[in-house]
Amino acid sequence: MSKRLVAEFLGTFWLVFGGCGAAVIAAAFPDVGIGLLGVAFAFGLTVLTMAYAVGGISGGHFNPAVSIGLAAAGRFPAKDLLPYIAAQLVGAVIASTALYVIASGKADFSLAGGFAANGYGEHSPGGYSLTSALVIEVLLTFMFLMIILGATTSRVPAGFAPIAIGLALTLIHLISIPVTNTSVNPARSTGPALFAGGWALQQLWLFWVAPIVGAVAAGLFHASIFEDRAPVGDKAVPAE
Repeated sequence: MSKRLVAEFLGTFWLVFGGCGAAVIAAAFPDVGIGLLGVAFAFGLTVLTMAYAVGGISGGHFNPAVSIGLAAAGRFPAKDLLPYIAAQLVGAVIASTALYVIASGKADFSLAGGFAANGYGEHSPGGYSLTSALVIEVLLTFMFLMIILGATTSRVPAGFAPIAIGLALTLIHLISIPVTNTSVNPARSTGPALFAGGWALQQLWLFWVAPIVGAVAAGLFHASIFEDRAPVGDKAVPAE
């Protein structure tokens, strides 16, 4: 378990540092800013690279919603949820701390820009409402879990799942950065919100509730429709 938790810590650290770091440091850098497309790929690449690096140790969740969705599908022991989520949160917070130390070294740095925190209403990049944010976060997390669950079955050629999952996260960001700055990951939302404070912490609830609802719905749906065997207790049941 200790090795698995370290792997989850490292993977979530890399996801938050790489993805949010691209948004905070590189997205609008003068003349060579990577923009929305670059940030979307940054998030996807963090998951792809760490899934290959440590996914074989921990399963490569790097996201509380993924862990919960896999448990709902019978693919992950429920008794391991709290340690996994704790490791993911620690990774996200330490990544955000490192990013803050680096970003604050710039003369005109300000947290007023949101520090890549997720938001809705006046704090949505495109001014989208709470309802829009809730729907898109539930829907995209649902689809993210469906892709993860489908790509990791024995019916799919081994070794390609990280590519599908990384590209799925890239697509998710391309769709929803204008709406919520894209969460689908409560740990990713929590780290930056602790530094942005104020409105980011007040709106953080949505970026826990919506991804978890979407993930659980996907886990139950996939288990009931596509799995050959139903979940048994809190034991992981492999897909046939």
